Amino acid sequence: MSKKNKSQAGTYNSFFSCIEKNFDKAARFISIEKGLLEQIKYCNAVYRMHFPVKIGKKIKVIEAYRVQHSHHKLPCKGGIRYSIKVNQDEIMTLAALMTYKCAIVDVPFGGSKGGIKIDPQNISVENIEKITRRYTSELIKKNFIGPGIDVPAPDYGTGEREMSWIFDTFLSILPGEVDALACVTGKPISQGGVRGRKEATGLGVFYGIRELCCMKEYMFSIGLDLGLDGKKVIIQGLGNVGYHAANFFYESGAIIVALAEREGAIYNKKGLNVSKVILHLKNTGSILNFPESKNIKNTEKALELECDILIPAALENVIHKNNANRIKAKIIGEAANGPVTPEADEILGKMGVIIVPDIYLNAGGVTVSYFEWLKNLSHVRYGRMEKRFNENMNFDLLQVIETISHKKIPKEKKKNILRGPREIDLVRSGLEDTMISGFHKIHDLKKTLKIETMRTSAFVLSINKIIDSYEKLGIFP
Repeated sequence: MSKKNKSQAGTYNSFFSCIEKNFDKAARFISIEKGLLEQIKYCNAVYRMHFPVKIGKKIKVIEAYRVQHSHHKLPCKGGIRYSIKVNQDEIMTLAALMTYKCAIVDVPFGGSKGGIKIDPQNISVENIEKITRRYTSELIKKNFIGPGIDVPAPDYGTGEREMSWIFDTFLSILPGEVDALACVTGKPISQGGVRGRKEATGLGVFYGIRELCCMKEYMFSIGLDLGLDGKKVIIQGLGNVGYHAANFFYESGAIIVALAEREGAIYNKKGLNVSKVILHLKNTGSILNFPESKNIKNTEKALELECDILIPAALENVIHKNNANRIKAKIIGEAANGPVTPEADEILGKMGVIIVPDIYLNAGGVTVSYFEWLKNLSHVRYGRMEKRFNENMNFDLLQVIETISHKKIPKEKKKNILRGPREIDLVRSGLEDTMISGFHKIHDLKKTLKIETMRTSAFVLSINKIIDSYEKLGIFP
């Protein structure tokens, strides 16, 4: 193995060991035979494949994976990432995280994950399509995809386009499958996608942090006022998750003092306008040199700036034992998977920093994927059956109010009240309720069992739900 590969393997093994350490901390609060807990840890099925694809005049062998971590609920659910850094340990770790996320937010899926070892930036669209379709056919051959088996979704390096190709390939190989639309989520709206899916993870991050900031005992313990208004926020990563989270925080009245990307970070203590930063990024290819902001060359240094809320939304292990004691944030919201190492967790805990864990906070994506899956199985878009009924009921109610009060309601307000719920309204409502409910379940368990951190409480909650599912299946004695 080359030095580079050894380094990569070490990184991913470390990432996997982080999950194991957090699992073991939670296991101390669970009364069940050790061997059964070990079963929950392990991945149920790992499919590693190599398949040939003709790229130009040459045949290239593609390395790819699909891992199903748990079958306590079916189908399994998890994204597919395209990255040159993809390997088995990483995909196994991410599949395990999906299991725990789904359990916490009561989404009835087992966890899975997929990956193809390619650099999509250096491959033509035509060849990405070839690879995607061939990968899908390999999954079909081994029964690793299907509405009731395993349902992929977008992840790093993939999006609506790739999900559309997966659906089309599935349908062409299995014609007549009435529920074929539900074989994959994150599709374009025209192919059965659901409105609100793109921003779902970032919006879920926002809902989770907002709920924390409404809790007196948490805010008073770190010396902050209730609510998000005026809170200073730093966000690392302006991908799909970080970008949407930044927008929602900005719109809520929070002050975005710094934004960090690979090439560096920008800082303004008075606040950054997220939309203008994104426009600058599109025009110049970088967030650096944004007007009225200070450049920070080392993006990791942005994590150490003064703020109330820090949102790492990019890579794993960015906060570690070597920089944890320099973190000045009072709240860390893990929008990325595993951004804080167990060693850093210990240091930050002693400093009194509140960490909202990834296995809860970034579950917004899989929650809305679940809504899309349900929509595809029901063959009816959200709001179609009740929208007009609600509008008529609201119209009658407004007429009664105007008659009794002898006052006319302003036209604009009347229009807003009369409008029935659109699909995006219902999706966001369901996501908001899910994130609020999940937060309070973690909080209540933490309080009842006197657990020190939200992370351990989240793992305990998740493992207990998985155990309960196995017991209902009659698998555990």
